[in-house]
Amino acid sequence: MNETADILIIGGGIAGAGAAARMARDANVIVLEMEDALGRHATGRSAAIYIRNYGNETLRALNAMSEPVLENPEGISDESLLTPRGEMLIAREDELDSFQAYLKGADGMEQLTPDEAVALFPLLRRAPIAAAAIERDARDIDVDRLLQGFARLARRHGARFITDAHAQRITKTGDIWRIETPKGHFEAPIIVNAAGAWADVVASRADVAEIGLVPMRRSAAILPAPTGIDVSTWPLVASASEAWYAKPDAGKLMVSPADEDPVEPHDAWPDDMVLAEGLHRFEQAVTMPVTRVERSWAGLRSFVADRTPAVGFASDREGFFWLAGQGGYGVQTAPALSQLAADLCLDRTPALPDEIIKALDPARLA
Repeated sequence: MNETADILIIGGGIAGAGAAARMARDANVIVLEMEDALGRHATGRSAAIYIRNYGNETLRALNAMSEPVLENPEGISDESLLTPRGEMLIAREDELDSFQAYLKGADGMEQLTPDEAVALFPLLRRAPIAAAAIERDARDIDVDRLLQGFARLARRHGARFITDAHAQRITKTGDIWRIETPKGHFEAPIIVNAAGAWADVVASRADVAEIGLVPMRRSAAILPAPTGIDVSTWPLVASASEAWYAKPDAGKLMVSPADEDPVEPHDAWPDDMVLAEGLHRFEQAVTMPVTRVERSWAGLRSFVADRTPAVGFASDREGFFWLAGQGGYGVQTAPALSQLAADLCLDRTPALPDEIIKALDPARLA
């Protein structure tokens, strides 16, 4: 197979599929995914929640820009991708600085008394809680419907998704990029690097300066809920210092140590000791003993130094576009970032403000 396109996208997670959906109407797009299915890594292991106040100022702006699409995903799904959940932050005395830092500039956060916090998540121990707040409008995201909806929309406009197509060699001759994969050779004047944890690896193969991307492992476990207790309407609850968080999941509890351990890009799995330590921190905050883990997993959240995504053309190699470094915000910012990627690649005027586009520019990382 030897094919040409206007744009080649490396990576079939939420970033690559979203970009393809927004580009394919006006360009010939091919998505190259190294695994046998889309969304195999970070996308498929997401905590799957929309939190407007999650992340720095730039990310909060991207969250706000993405919310209308998640609520009314025209062309992606017939109904909203969001369902009620809520996100509650609790703090011990030694976490109050972190608690106040999170609330600074936050939109729609309601402070709670410790008793109100326990009423919302009845497993919490009352005594250690020094402060609490809730974003009631935080909502679960149906990640699979978002991913598959993006892919369907892209295909409807003519985009192609090639799986088992690991980008093994990337070269450029004149204005044309050439990607060699086990499924054949592909050529285009623009390549979009949406390779997640492997984005710097892709850049190195293309002889493009890396952006200092650091994949970080995040683990999670499913615990049975206490017998006879319906947890389905409880909010996600997190410690202010990000020592753990817990979220109802299909009648059970998903608990994460909120770990961020730097690792090489790989098919991640949990570290037993890290998971055990995180579950112990959770256990100290609740009245429920952790007696059994039903299953556990890990994913990679990839950050650059300022923890803001890198979205834009590389300054050192024409036609190489970065769509990387989304960290733990990739799903909830996908609508905004995929539209921005399409606008920049197709030379359209972006809807995002100039200061946000500048904050995302990979040139800042040179």
